[in-house]
Amino acid sequence: KGSDRGGGGGGMSLDEYQAQQAAKKSQKAAPKAKASNEMTFEEYQAAQKAKKEAAKTAPKVMARPAAQQPQAAAVKQDSAPSPAPAVPAPPTKEQQAEPDDWEAQADEEEEQVAPTPPPKPAEAPAAAPREEPKPEAPKTAPKEQPKPAPKAAEPAVPEAQEEVEDEEAEEEEVARKPEVESKWAEPDPRPHLNVVFIGHVDAGKSTSCGNILYLTGCVDERTIEKYMKEAKDKNRESWFLAYIMDTSEEEKAKGKTVEVGRAAFETANRRFTVLDAPGHKSYVPNMIAGASQADIGVLIISARKGEFETGFERGGQTREHALLAKTLGVDKLILAINKMDDTSVQWSQERYDEIVAKLSPFLKSSGFKDDQIIFLPMSGLVGDNIKERKNTPAWYKGKTLLDVLDTIEPPARSNNLPLRIPMLDGFRDMGATMAIGKVEQGTVRPGQKVTIMPIGQKATVQAVYIKDEEMQYATCGENVVLKMSGCSESELTKGFVLCDAADPVRVVSKFKAQLQIIELPEERPVLTSGTKAVMHVHVAAEECEVLKLYESMSMTDRKKKEKNPKFVRENSVLSCSISVARPTSVDVFTGVQQLGRFTLRDEGRTIAIGKITELPKEK
Repeated sequence: KGSDRGGGGGGMSLDEYQAQQAAKKSQKAAPKAKASNEMTFEEYQAAQKAKKEAAKTAPKVMARPAAQQPQAAAVKQDSAPSPAPAVPAPPTKEQQAEPDDWEAQADEEEEQVAPTPPPKPAEAPAAAPREEPKPEAPKTAPKEQPKPAPKAAEPAVPEAQEEVEDEEAEEEEVARKPEVESKWAEPDPRPHLNVVFIGHVDAGKSTSCGNILYLTGCVDERTIEKYMKEAKDKNRESWFLAYIMDTSEEEKAKGKTVEVGRAAFETANRRFTVLDAPGHKSYVPNMIAGASQADIGVLIISARKGEFETGFERGGQTREHALLAKTLGVDKLILAINKMDDTSVQWSQERYDEIVAKLSPFLKSSGFKDDQIIFLPMSGLVGDNIKERKNTPAWYKGKTLLDVLDTIEPPARSNNLPLRIPMLDGFRDMGATMAIGKVEQGTVRPGQKVTIMPIGQKATVQAVYIKDEEMQYATCGENVVLKMSGCSESELTKGFVLCDAADPVRVVSKFKAQLQIIELPEERPVLTSGTKAVMHVHVAAEECEVLKLYESMSMTDRKKKEKNPKFVRENSVLSCSISVARPTSVDVFTGVQQLGRFTLRDEGRTIAIGKITELPKEK
């Protein structure tokens, strides 16, 4: 049977040889099934059970070569374990028995296993001769003869130790992964500003926005060609740039913006989000929702004969939009006098000066100071004076529109105060609850505990996204999408406010305010207690009622004040108390300005603008 070890079948019968080959194949097939580090815990336990059962029969096969060695050299009994691991076939069995032996030794002989591994991983062959002269070697030999399983364990210990080390290294790598993944991109250090494009219907807002995106490289040539063909098919060739912002079929067919369009572009020193507001008076509530998130306003005015006059006269959207922009917190207003290339204008300086002269007094009366207003002429369709001067005449010495935006000072922001994010919407995406809003105060980070007011729902921010990219945090002024847990999308309704859990915003049903009466309907030319209207505060719209009038003052005669008036007329400033139909999240104007200013609208017109001066005392 010596030829048996060599692999030949000379001294065996055919049945014995076939049985041996079948046993070898089954042994080789077992390790290929699955590596131990790829198994699940249940699979690993099942494998251990199978190996323990197999271990009872397996030593008989392994004992044969061990028994043959003493026949050849009976004196060298201790040296028998050292040649055994050198044979190529048994190591596969030992590898199969590795976890079993390591587990058994860890349970039964913890004290012995602890000292043996350190010398052996350094050099496996050298470990066996060191044990020969020691008196402990004969003790292990008798154990090996009746129980050959531990004999296989002796050479397997270094490999088992290596496996343990590998598993530990893998665990360390897994532990490191969250650290690496948590290092999301930091937000761009350039200040972010929301720019709202407002103005009378057909002044050229969407076309100007589309051209800005094209000139800053946000829209490619192929898309422009597609829109040109689409506009030509509809006999509206000059509308192709507006199609960049007006994407719905209704907006393309009518040529009117309905929803607030959003897009992003960048300059050397700033990042911008464009908000293309609707100009039609029917969609003013949508315009208010857009302008309430803006930091800078671009009031587009058509210089074409007749169009400027229509927009500026009583009831025109140029007046209302300028007023709303101031009320809604627009810090600086750029007055872009558009369509200067029109045949009725032809870059006439007289027409430009006439428009500036008419607008300046009105803007001052709306509350804008001289340093908050910037006038510039341009052509939104051709692109004159947007990025480059192009055909701009020499009489205009100022900057182009993009240069003005790039150098404009961002408003003062408070990143260290409690978090305030008025919600625009909540939705589900791939099973996750997402919330959209603009950070009005504070900083939002993943893992932050928040409260949704006015419902008082507790939640946790799981991730923060800016323009679909996950960020470490988002500061004041950023438009964010937040991945939430602990709440449903129905609890992230437009008008709700996401706050710091430790310092939530106040929820009130009445407050004291200062109002400026702008325009009252002809059939009801006075405002009294009991007047009902719709209040637009940040992105919320709530029904409200004027409760009591405390003091009024005429805008023309500011010295004369009237205590407890019965009614007030247009162009008056009024101190009053207002009740809201539903509890609403608001703040005083001296706190968070965006949560402290509001607009009152009734029957499709803005009747008053105001700011909250006092909230009820907390009980």
